[in-house]
Amino acid sequence: MAGEYPINSGLAGRYATALLELALEAGTVDSVLTDLKRFDALLDESADLMRLVRSPVFTADVQSKAIASILDKAEIKGLAAQFLMVVTSNRRLFAVRDIIKAYAALVARHRGEVTAYVTVAEPLSDAHRDEVRNTLNAVTGKDVQVDVKVDPSIIGGLVVKLGSRMVDSSLRTKLNALRHAMKEVR
Repeated sequence: MAGEYPINSGLAGRYATALLELALEAGTVDSVLTDLKRFDALLDESADLMRLVRSPVFTADVQSKAIASILDKAEIKGLAAQFLMVVTSNRRLFAVRDIIKAYAALVARHRGEVTAYVTVAEPLSDAHRDEVRNTLNAVTGKDVQVDVKVDPSIIGGLVVKLGSRMVDSSLRTKLNALRHAMKEVR
């Protein structure tokens, strides 16, 4: 099994790989991912929790008690809770967000999914989001998850990053190219 999911370099990758292997054995890959995403959302919601996670000032005992209480109130149980407690006791809580991202990426790879990062000037309607996803599915031959970010500075069009490939059809880029071409004409 370890050969199927090679250990990613770095602390987060090693922890995420170990967690995926445990979750695969237990058959709890999806529930672990759901619980980890819920914990990540709690980090977004609470500056105090973020401070607890990132600050080296708090002792392992203080962090462990606080995290155990938070997991209990958030009803995060099972393998995800055990894993978060191990991360806490190993004094690696500062890397928990990176671990969660790495785990989500490993789960996506396990499922054969690919994530495309799409930047648009205005929020996409559901129909347009589906059209982008269907087009990317057809181009890649894989199940593509679309992560949309709104950036008004691109003016119009979209920027799609899929793996190491990027297609920039934003109006900002086209205007910059036109501006550059006009400078050369002078």
